[in-house]
Order: sequence, then C-alpha cells, then structure tokens
Amino acid sequence: MPGKHPDWIKIRVNPYAGALVDKILQKNKINTVCREASCPNIWECFQERTATFLILGKQCTRSCSFCAVGKSPAERVDPGEAERVALAARQLKLKHVVVTSVTRDDLPDGGAGLFALTINKLKQYLPGSTVEVLVPDFNGSSSALQKVLDAGPDILNHNVETVPDLYPSVRPQADYWRSIRLLQKAKEYKQHVRTKSGLMVGLGEKVEEVVRVGKDLLQANCDAVTVGQYLSPSSQHHPVLKYYTPAEFENLEKTLCDLGFFHVKVGPLVRSSYRAYDLVISKGDCP
Repeated sequence: MPGKHPDWIKIRVNPYAGALVDKILQKNKINTVCREASCPNIWECFQERTATFLILGKQCTRSCSFCAVGKSPAERVDPGEAERVALAARQLKLKHVVVTSVTRDDLPDGGAGLFALTINKLKQYLPGSTVEVLVPDFNGSSSALQKVLDAGPDILNHNVETVPDLYPSVRPQADYWRSIRLLQKAKEYKQHVRTKSGLMVGLGEKVEEVVRVGKDLLQANCDAVTVGQYLSPSSQHHPVLKYYTPAEFENLEKTLCDLGFFHVKVGPLVRSSYRAYDLVISKGDCP
C-alpha cells in the first residue's frame, strides 16, 4: 500500500499568501471547502484570491470514507449566510464564484433553498460575474434541483467521485445512477446551463472503469469532467491504493478528450473546483 506522496505530487504551503482571503472570510464568517476538505491547492488558490464557499454549515450528514469534512449533528441553517457569501465574493472581486455545501439529508429540500438564495444574492452583488454551484444529490429530488436551476447558475456541478463498484466502501449513502440522473435532468431542464462532474483516482478502481464513467457522463449530456489523484486525509479514511503517474494522467486526459467532452481537466492535484473559471472561458478545445 502506498506510503508517502511520490515526487510528482508537490503541495505548496504558504499560509502568508492567503492572509487577505483569510481576513475577508473570517470577517464575513464564511466557511470554505478549501479548509474543511483539506484541499491541497488551498494556498495556491488563496494567493490568487479565490476560494470555494461552503454553505449549510460544516457538518455533513453522510459518512463518505474519502472526505475530511466533519460528520456530526447538522447545524441550523442560517439564511444570512447567502448575503455574507455575496459580500465576501464582492470584496474578493471574483469574476467566477463557486459555491458548494455539505450534504444535508435532514432538510426537506436538501438545502436547495439556500443554494437558490445564494445565487440570487451573488447576482445582486456581482452582476457581471458567473456562478458555479457544486451540489449534493438532493436524494434524487427533481423539485430541489429545479429550485437551484431556476435561480440561474451558469454551471451546475455534481461529482460522481468514484466508479460504481466502489460506492459501497467510498460513498455508502450515495447512489451512482442517482448522481448520473441528476446531471441528465439538469441538462434536460436547463439546456443552456453547463454541467460538470468530477472523480478521484487511486481508490482501487481500474482505468477502464474510469473511462466507463466518462461514457456514462457523456450519455447524460455532461459538458465537463475533472479527474485528480485521491489523497487520504488521515489513517482513518479510505487508503490510497495507487498513485497515478504523470504519464498515466496524460493518457487518461487524452482518452476522455477523445470521448467528446467539451472540457476536460486531469492531473494529480486537480480538484472539482480547481481553476473553475477555465470552463467559463473554454471554447471546447481539449489539450
């Protein structure tokens, strides 16, 4: 079983680079998935004055084995969070805003209402910016998904995370086909909204299984896909079973591009929200 990270995975650590972003986030009492999920790109993104906002609290109602986000009783929903996110985004002068959340199975709409409110506030405070939402599966609720889409996001992202056979051990409370159907329904309901999904590798999957996921996403009319190396947050989480080499990532990127995606981003430290604005400006040209 792999131990320390290989040489090609270099995580930049420079807490001073993110001082301004930290100050704005703390002032507005904003959570980020960058911190809560221990993202390896946090200092690079903070240095570039970007962050992925995390709404609906910091505690998730699911127990995915790969994720560092806290898992305990859910917190009270704070409607004021939407305006604080918009204020922070305006202070950061973001041209593209990414908002995600913990999964809230305890809420009737899965938190869709706060997503919609946040999108509305962002459009009010940053009328020239684009908005991307990385949503949970809402337990398959079409009405919850429509509530989010009716608010007018530019990009609807939902991560499948891994291949179907690993769901019992990696995402035991999720359902692969429910996630695929969510992306398909999003495109059917709002054809102009770009859809996106992401997954991790190194959890025990085979490359051909990853390619099969790519084909399933295309069947659901998904526009973009991201693939990155899984890095276990701790010894208590799912172990890393393989580190993909740069050459393997290049081959996988080419394979996914050849399938026909509008936009593909693949690499060791690629995450679903990493350089998210690239999809906005993409002309559909794979590397």
